[in-house]
Amino acid sequence: MGSATPSAAARNPRLAELALALGGFGIGTSEFVIMGLMNRVAADLQVATADVGYAISSYALGVVVGAPLIAALAARVPRRALLIVLMLVFAVGNLASALATAFWPFVGLRFLAGLPHGAYFGVAALVAAAAVPIDQRARAVSRVMLGLTSAIVVGAPLATWAGQGFGWPVAFAGVGGIALATAVLIRLWVPPQAPNHQASPRRELSGLVKRRVLATLGVASIGFGGMFAVFSYVVPTLSAQAGMAESVGPWVLAIFGIGTILGNLVGARAADKHLMRAIPCILGWCLLVQGGFFFAANHLVSGLLFVGLVGTSMALGPALQTRLMDVAGDAQTMAASMNHAAFNCANALGAWLAAVVIKAGAEWSASGLVGAGLALGGLLVFAADRRLERRARLRAAAA
Repeated sequence: MGSATPSAAARNPRLAELALALGGFGIGTSEFVIMGLMNRVAADLQVATADVGYAISSYALGVVVGAPLIAALAARVPRRALLIVLMLVFAVGNLASALATAFWPFVGLRFLAGLPHGAYFGVAALVAAAAVPIDQRARAVSRVMLGLTSAIVVGAPLATWAGQGFGWPVAFAGVGGIALATAVLIRLWVPPQAPNHQASPRRELSGLVKRRVLATLGVASIGFGGMFAVFSYVVPTLSAQAGMAESVGPWVLAIFGIGTILGNLVGARAADKHLMRAIPCILGWCLLVQGGFFFAANHLVSGLLFVGLVGTSMALGPALQTRLMDVAGDAQTMAASMNHAAFNCANALGAWLAAVVIKAGAEWSASGLVGAGLALGGLLVFAADRRLERRARLRAAAA
């Protein structure tokens, strides 16, 4: 892939990236805000607070189901049109969530809201990468993903504040409004792309049986899980082991979010410079900072510092997205969309394994050791894939 063609490139790529990032901001806010509104949702819908976890899981399931389904069925849909439709579906899911008056319909609507998540980020990444030279693809992807990381720092806290002050439906209604605005801006600022008449559901699904695609998704599903293992339990960890006051909780989220922004930007630059060196280096960094959290969590200052360092694990995101563009062949939309489904699998895996270890009697900060183990697992998957790739090249050269 060389420089983007004039028909594919935006007249102003930065405005196109801004529109795409706004959609990511809305998606990130919707995904994370419910964690700060669990008590209010539970009280209004008359269920136990723990039951609200079903709504979180339902959203994640929507991401995992929606990514391959939409990528296959919408293979020939022009990318700008597809992005607009995805944002409209996301808007409907969130606005309807705000109107829910019973718990299980609310859970179902969270599933609907999750369906466009993976496909949106995947297609947005492809559109952004097509508008820049080949050596700037990861940075273009990272600028789109800034919407997601900014949601952790700004969107989710603001929506949580609004939900606590004016009722939780306000938070989801606000996200629905952001989605509608995004659809309009995509129509105005993202250039149209011609449909790919060679694309088909069968060709997109072929990406799911390619070894290098599956290996990259494996790195995402395992290696990224460590960040979520730590983040899912970071507040009770610092409260129990470092004596953190409850009032400091929102700052923990902000520090983590700043780390994700820095990691996203630095990781993208490293990936553009040398992708296949960047991925193992980032995984090694994840192993160190997540393992270090185990030792740092007994003191508040060092614990907060390592919360930010763990957030820099987001550097893996643009690197893996770029790797998938290189190995997906004809299944670009499928592979790019599945990357975010893999991240949600990593979320579930990391949180579950950390819970198992903590419930077995380990101290809270053992989540950091779980994270280090998952980063090592991702590194081993990557190393095994590279070894198979080298063997294939040697066999091809010998033939």
